[in-house]
Amino acid sequence: MSSRRVSLLIALALVVGALSSPAPRAETPPDPPFRDPELPIERRIDDLIGRLTLDEKVSLMVERGSPIPRLGIPAFPWWNEALHGVARAGRATVFPQAIGLAATWDPALMQRVATAISDEARAMHNDAARRGKRHLYQGLVFWSPNINIVRDPRWGRGHETYGEDPFLTGVMGAAFVKGMQGDDARLLKTVATAKHFAVHSGPEPLRHRFDAEITDADLWDTYLPAFRTLVVDAQAASVMCAYNAVSGLPACGSPELLDTILRSHWGFRGYVVSDCGAVQDIYLEHRVRKTAAEGAAMALRAGTDLECGSGSWAAGSPDAFASLTDAVAQGLVREADIDQALRRLLHAQFRLGVYDPPARVPWSGYTREAIVNSPAHRALALEAARKSIVLLKNDGAALPLRRGLGTIAVIGPNAAATEVLKGNYSGTAIDPVSVLDGIRAAAGSATRVVHVEGGPLAAGVRRLRPVPASALFNGSGSARTPGLRGSYYDGFFEGAPLFTRVDPEVRFDWADGAPDPRLDDD
Repeated sequence: MSSRRVSLLIALALVVGALSSPAPRAETPPDPPFRDPELPIERRIDDLIGRLTLDEKVSLMVERGSPIPRLGIPAFPWWNEALHGVARAGRATVFPQAIGLAATWDPALMQRVATAISDEARAMHNDAARRGKRHLYQGLVFWSPNINIVRDPRWGRGHETYGEDPFLTGVMGAAFVKGMQGDDARLLKTVATAKHFAVHSGPEPLRHRFDAEITDADLWDTYLPAFRTLVVDAQAASVMCAYNAVSGLPACGSPELLDTILRSHWGFRGYVVSDCGAVQDIYLEHRVRKTAAEGAAMALRAGTDLECGSGSWAAGSPDAFASLTDAVAQGLVREADIDQALRRLLHAQFRLGVYDPPARVPWSGYTREAIVNSPAHRALALEAARKSIVLLKNDGAALPLRRGLGTIAVIGPNAAATEVLKGNYSGTAIDPVSVLDGIRAAAGSATRVVHVEGGPLAAGVRRLRPVPASALFNGSGSARTPGLRGSYYDGFFEGAPLFTRVDPEVRFDWADGAPDPRLDDD
């Protein structure tokens, strides 16, 4: 056989072999360093910041943090509530209002309550995330506790707080923070937010432009001690700055409050979030700056890292921080200033395990079915309620009522209502019991319990009552049919409705889901 023929046969064999061999597999690109839980957090943050454009950075610094699909970063809702139970996210265990928890004088109990709340928060977040939902009130950062000092009950929001004593407020607030954030050495179970920093307790109608002028002694002896306790002792990961001004400067634009006191004196390493609309107040209400870019720059340079703006909850009203890109172009701030604020925000996200595999997050297996309103949590809520009761006077040992009374009269407009049991920033209780129902259950069938409203809640205020189904009709004359015709929209009332239907009655509780499967249950 000639050498030429041998060469041809070898070449043919090589071609056939190449055609019959499987094509080499494309290698899966490795995860970027910010996804590696083995790396130090600061290195992961550096890597992520280095991958972001300026517009993307700014989009992460508002309450509804935008998703960045090209990096696999999901939306991140910074606004969630849990003052005395997970709030506004469906049914959950509801504990006594904050002022009631303070009345227990029991920080160990407070920490147990907050631990139960954070357990339910993780379970509810897991449930939402499994369904691809990362919207308002479905996250892991909670804007509680409210540790403002109450001096004037006309503020109207004192029940959200722990009262008028700075020491009690600090002790109870610290216990709440510890229960919310957990004791894992590496990760935070949730983020707790001490609010509203500082000197914020009325007058409520003037909160967006009020200037709290106080002495240095009052500032340091009354209004700051609880914040210091939560930041230094409990290591709160977040602080919310207030609407009002303090001695001439808006709180969210005050270098003295946010930089000198909070970060320099107390060593705070977390992030600062504005109350909703407080950055806009800098130029719209306090009027210490003229434009959105100037107001946003003032807040950022003072130490506000995250904005909850009116655009977070109102249609057509953009966040002030959206103008930070303009502020950079105008030389009002540097991109390095934005990086510094974003670094603080990302540090909280990394400590929550947002960019870690679920197997590395201790609470990723928590489920709504197993955790929310569990028997243990129901028992804890009852214990807290009993310990929160304060009896101011008991002349003649009138209480407790003796058994065997023939008749008990329950008088008052709130006796039969359950909504008054909630308090502000409340979750939706699963089995609420009114005062009237509780008395009837305790009295037993042998005792007659009579209820009358007695009077209105206040002069000119009447309790709203549901319209009965018998009063609902659409059409007229012979074409009149029972029920109420309703048009249902997706979000705000814009464009055509998703659908229109007639409901025999309107009795929807969104805590149990949407009224119709065509609607988003958020």
